[in-house]
Amino acid sequence: MVELTLPKNSKVNRNGKTYAAKDGAENTRTFRVYRYDPSTPDNPSVDTYEVDVSNVSMVLDALIKIKNEMDPTLSFRRSCREGVCGSCAMNINGANTLACTKGMDELGNGDVSVYPLPHQPVVRDLVTDLSKFYEQHAYIEPYLQAKTDDPETEWRQSPEDRAKLDGLYECILCACCSTSCPSYWWNGDKDGKDEYLGPAALLQAYRWLADSRDQLDNERLDKLEDEFKLYRCHTIMNCTQVCPKHLNPAKAISDIKRMMVNRPDKKTPEKQAAE
Repeated sequence: MVELTLPKNSKVNRNGKTYAAKDGAENTRTFRVYRYDPSTPDNPSVDTYEVDVSNVSMVLDALIKIKNEMDPTLSFRRSCREGVCGSCAMNINGANTLACTKGMDELGNGDVSVYPLPHQPVVRDLVTDLSKFYEQHAYIEPYLQAKTDDPETEWRQSPEDRAKLDGLYECILCACCSTSCPSYWWNGDKDGKDEYLGPAALLQAYRWLADSRDQLDNERLDKLEDEFKLYRCHTIMNCTQVCPKHLNPAKAISDIKRMMVNRPDKKTPEKQAAE
């Protein structure tokens, strides 16, 4: 085990450690970062870092600087740095967002608080366990389905039908929307049918319901028709407010509800057999 030594002028306080900036740093910003180490009983804590942000444009750049130059034990996810993969989703100054697209100039003055995504099991520091989130995404069967096994030609799609997918297919599954939803906090992890799927999974569900090439609309709606999976959305709009891709999960959920009301009175063979 490597024993870490705090930088000069740093200290340990009651809430966590404080890391001072290097001597001579002129443009510093204080970052307060949530820390959790499963191998240590003193959890959780918030460490304070005085970061030289002279050449830092995004919050992710600051976190990388902290890890490379101040505290190599800090853990967080990152990959593309372009707002495409969704890996660096976290809570910054009280709002879920992507660290790689959150500019330092958007944060105003004062300290910067960085926490993991809300109401998710923390693996370490800013890394959360999203197993349930991905399980719910898999539940909505996110792929084209057809009743025709072997079509004679390819399924074509008009420009008008293709345009219906705009604002849906861009979802990067960062989980910012679902983890900002109080109803998802309360009802999203019950390991059973009485479980709200959350904004991200439902936006993805509507993406396939809206696709003109998919032929299993009724079956997809059957899978959502109970008191929890869809109808625990109360349209408080947190999901839309925090989406880093500027999508509207709340509208997608409303569109699913509209489809549910307006669909023909058809039932799948499984439901007919159950009755």
